[in-house]
Amino acid sequence: MKSKKQIVLEKRLHGMLTGTAQGIADALFADEEVQAMQEYANTVSIKRLGFNDHGPVHMCKAAINSLKMFQLLLEAGVKPNLVKEEVGTQEDSIIAVLMASLLHDVGMSVARGRHEFMGLHLAMPTISRLLEQFFPGDITRQVILRSLITECIFGHMATQPIHSIEAGLVLVGDGCDMEWGRSRIPSLIPHQPRVGDIHRYSSSAVRKVRIAKGVKKPIRITVTLDQSVGFFQIEEVLYPKIASSPIKGFIELHAGVEGDEMLVYL
Repeated sequence: MKSKKQIVLEKRLHGMLTGTAQGIADALFADEEVQAMQEYANTVSIKRLGFNDHGPVHMCKAAINSLKMFQLLLEAGVKPNLVKEEVGTQEDSIIAVLMASLLHDVGMSVARGRHEFMGLHLAMPTISRLLEQFFPGDITRQVILRSLITECIFGHMATQPIHSIEAGLVLVGDGCDMEWGRSRIPSLIPHQPRVGDIHRYSSSAVRKVRIAKGVKKPIRITVTLDQSVGFFQIEEVLYPKIASSPIKGFIELHAGVEGDEMLVYL
């Protein structure tokens, strides 16, 4: 059974898409195996490993964030790599970002370490099946999209160099899902204090992450905090992802405690 939050986010994501991309999104939403992979990734992440949400709600939010930034880049005249390299269309790039975002964390069902690579192993049968379904006989397009989706998934942790606009969008879109409430579940699970607990408290201090049109650059990301401990979350999680992303040059990053002056990172 899908949660109310997931259903709302799926409807919102559906409304951001058209054509084949919308059809693929609906196919992913209706796919029982995809739902099972996302749900089990969340179970392992929260109950076994003590991390925050890495399930279907998070993956929908990452997709929405990525596609919102994609649209802002398009409005600024920035072409995605498939278009710039003349090997695909704008819709192809959207499909790659969409599929990668909705499947990027399924590897959390195995372990945290190198979950981006384990996720590729788990997600690839679904990716290949859907590409064959929506692009029958178009082997070239299937190969290109499969390769780009692979880059987007293995690159979402900023552990490996990535080089496409599309992969950069997934990387930053994932990092922007850091608002208060996203870490509440593990903070309620009792355990002995351990190294790394600051992530729980710092992420709880993040009140709002807003993605909008920038002033000097196409994208502005504004992070509003209610406590200064939230800067740790920005400097250890979000900023490194932006800094290693191919879309770094198109982003303004502002952060600050509510009511105080905003600190400009980028």
